[in-house]
Amino acid sequence: MIRCPDCGAEIDVDEDEVEEGEILSCPECESELEVTQTHPVHLNPISDDLDEEEEEEGEEEEGDEEEDEEDDLDEDEEEEDEE
Repeated sequence: MIRCPDCGAEIDVDEDEVEEGEILSCPECESELEVTQTHPVHLNPISDDLDEEEEEEGEEEEGDEEEDEEDDLDEDEEEEDEE
């Protein structure tokens, strides 16, 4: 029996039927796990860090765009005040 490295739940996997590089899902915590070794089977969690980093970068870019729009509005207001 194999255990999930994240939550410790038992994962029912036949060592003869899995292949290295195969992606499994934990039935308890739903983590995606990659088979990195077949005899004995060894699982590594697939990191969501990459997805989270991409989301954070997207949020930062949106924030930059909002700041640019605010700067443009401020400049327009200043021009109107000067007139």
